[in-house]
Amino acid sequence: MQLALAMKPKKATLALADGSVFHGYSIGADGESVGEVVFNTSMSGYQEITTDPSYRYQLITFTYPHIGNVGANNEDVESNRVQCSGVIVRELSEHFSNYRAESSFSSYLERNGVIGIGGIDTRALVLVLREKGAQMGVIRTGECNPKDLVEKARGVPSMNGLDLTKDVTTPDPYDWSQGIWAPGAGFQKFSAAELANRPLVVAVDYGVKFNILRLLTDAGFRVRVLPATASAEQIMAEKPDGIFLANGPGDPAAVTHGIKAVEGVLGKKPLFGICLGHQILALALGAKTFKLKFGHRGGNHPVRNELSKRVEITVQNHGFAVSQDKLPPGVELTHLNLNDETVEGIRSRDALAFSVQYHPESSPGPHDAQYLFREFYQLVETGRFPE
Repeated sequence: MQLALAMKPKKATLALADGSVFHGYSIGADGESVGEVVFNTSMSGYQEITTDPSYRYQLITFTYPHIGNVGANNEDVESNRVQCSGVIVRELSEHFSNYRAESSFSSYLERNGVIGIGGIDTRALVLVLREKGAQMGVIRTGECNPKDLVEKARGVPSMNGLDLTKDVTTPDPYDWSQGIWAPGAGFQKFSAAELANRPLVVAVDYGVKFNILRLLTDAGFRVRVLPATASAEQIMAEKPDGIFLANGPGDPAAVTHGIKAVEGVLGKKPLFGICLGHQILALALGAKTFKLKFGHRGGNHPVRNELSKRVEITVQNHGFAVSQDKLPPGVELTHLNLNDETVEGIRSRDALAFSVQYHPESSPGPHDAQYLFREFYQLVETGRFPE
């Protein structure tokens, strides 16, 4: 034990396309990883964040300086693997204290083959990203030539034009039967008989988080998940009562198969979209999307519901947004970001479709927006929006 404590941690280097270089120590697995360097301001929920498929091809910087104090377990995951390309922290705690913890966060990353860097000034890194915008970057463990790493970062393809949904979607359709988690009880399990008489929602998996599926089930639905490549004909062949468009990574304008499929189902069944699903719905309705300078990622973003005028504290994770000045006739702005006045929600009464940019499934984060799942259920049951 004393020998282990005396060992110096392995070096690691982070290089950005703008020429910035940060030196620290290796966390997780050894090797090299590339992606878009982004930052998340959440103080907790690091395991849920790293397993969110929307973080595919990204190197996540945690702005909270102390990460890892509650360890890791096999339940607090949002997909079947760690999805991000890498992790960047100020300080990673090897000591953890939580009754549900099964390992340290660093060993969790190592088991999942995720490369990371600790011991750097994350405040300085975030200032670079805020001033210059999200940067493509490279993390490498061990000795390296920083100039070579910067050149490699400059050669990494940007997020613009990337359809990453096929990297994170399910290869085959499946039925979902798990409900929400409760202390002492774990995740609620539903039998096929218990779900049989519920309205059917087909969820198109662009990179869906598990807790979204759980909350759809908790709202009263029977859920069937289809791959991101599902056509309008394949979606309607399931005879759904409602259609859900999931979150996911990449450039929404590049998901042409998804936009075409949504165009083919609009107006046929009630539809609800979250995050990438929101952007795909907007594009199918004739709106436009654009890339944000450094994106919205965190657990405390204020959003105003323009219908009720109530303010919600929301979880966010997106690098693209819907253009407010490009909303076509018949598409109503329902939610507005109070930090930068970007579009956070839309609806089309004619198409019986609505969507939000943020994450109402609150995993991790506040519960302010879970009413949206209940509103979707009411829309499916009644065929009209609540007044």
